[in-house]
Amino acid sequence: MLSSTSLKLIFTLAIFITTLIAGWLPFKKRHAPCVTHVDFPIGETLATGVFLGAALLHMLPESQALFQEMHYSYPFAFIITGLLFLFFLWFEHLGKELYHHHAANHPAFAIMAWVMLSIHSLMLGAALGLNHNPSMVVMLFLAIITHKWAESFAMAVQLTKSSLSYLQSVIFFLIFCCMTPLGIFIGWYSGQALQTHSLFDPILIAASAGTFLYLGTLHGLDKCVMVERCCNLRDFSYVIVGFLLMASVAAYL
Repeated sequence: MLSSTSLKLIFTLAIFITTLIAGWLPFKKRHAPCVTHVDFPIGETLATGVFLGAALLHMLPESQALFQEMHYSYPFAFIITGLLFLFFLWFEHLGKELYHHHAANHPAFAIMAWVMLSIHSLMLGAALGLNHNPSMVVMLFLAIITHKWAESFAMAVQLTKSSLSYLQSVIFFLIFCCMTPLGIFIGWYSGQALQTHSLFDPILIAASAGTFLYLGTLHGLDKCVMVERCCNLRDFSYVIVGFLLMASVAAYL
């Protein structure tokens, strides 16, 4: 069986290629009307459950345990996770307000979306890179890549709709494509190559937990899976399946 490091290398390439391909169509059809949203309900709902389970059952407890090993009794892991969650929520509300007060092609809206989704991507990659269990790495990869292609498409649409030049849009998009691979490298380097055993490790894990918790609950606000899909029992059942999958992985760790 492949080692977790080999899996991470393969998954890094797969995520990068998927991100590029998913964002290619909006750039190709820049001046033509095209679909602004892609829908994959089973994948989205399953990924939501995995994100939620990973945050609550794996990352948050691991971060808190590391803090306690360093003799910090204060619940720093929960504070950091909560702060990241609230930061993303605030950022998304800010973007929504900006959208209501400016034209849809205003570059500030696209740049704000780029910043937020880039931070998401970086933290998702860091979470995958930090993990050493092959089963967990595979589960996180499946959740990330299911979420990533839709996010990449949405990011490309926002950039091409804006008044940014074609070159500027491409540069922003290429940087966005590199964020998850960069996060994977940072997580891997911190958890294996660097082995700092410092506060950086639990802080990064807690920050990743906050990101996953947000993606598993309120990402997209009124269009989030928990709101949009919860009334459809069939779709929502996949959220439960995703969560239970992470619970089953936790049982063997």
